[in-house]
Amino acid sequence: MWVRPKGTHKATIVWLHGLGDNGASWSQLLETLPLPNIKWICPTAPSRPVSVFGGFPSTAWFDVADLSEDAPDDIEGIDASAAHVANLLSTEPADIKLGVGGFSMGAATALYSATCFAHGKYGNGKPFPVNLSLAVGLSGWLPCARTLKNRIEASPECAQKASSIPLLLCHGKADDVVAYKHGERSAGALKANGFSNVLFKAYNSLGHYTVPEEMDEVCKWITANLGLGTKSS
Repeated sequence: MWVRPKGTHKATIVWLHGLGDNGASWSQLLETLPLPNIKWICPTAPSRPVSVFGGFPSTAWFDVADLSEDAPDDIEGIDASAAHVANLLSTEPADIKLGVGGFSMGAATALYSATCFAHGKYGNGKPFPVNLSLAVGLSGWLPCARTLKNRIEASPECAQKASSIPLLLCHGKADDVVAYKHGERSAGALKANGFSNVLFKAYNSLGHYTVPEEMDEVCKWITANLGLGTKSS
């Protein structure tokens, strides 16, 4: 699923859904946003057995035993999903800015992709091939947070990329699926490891879903960080 830009195409963002969802449900919402210069790509994750569901198959970007940054990381699965994101973006024209965002498990994949961009490679060591301009994570967490320090300290170039990429994390304090503390800790882990351009927004009564107030914030932040301005040219 993808949403064409209503104005001049200036940026492409891959948006990743949450566990058990599909790309179409998000494309309908993204189409209504006042971001005329953005093309949205909304893939649907493959169906796979998911440990948190007792092995029952569901659409998932990687396997999870527990929806949090404390859970063991399915490096193979999340690398494959980050590579899928990069592949979708790699065919965009050279002058188009590229981003990744998502909700819940999709947010986890988006934030992981941003750390791969900074490191210059996936967890498996293969090179990360695209130049990300930003990443957005709603109601999510950061996978592989424990190894982030070693990855970003690998070279001065990694540290420079980490400090330059803008990241937006939003989380509801009433989230009963991915607890608020996981979002807050993930933002803290990113900041502590050189990702200095991180904005963390808390929403007091928000559960594990999105609201117009949050999406307004996302629109303003994306517009500012991609330098799109307010014109629909």
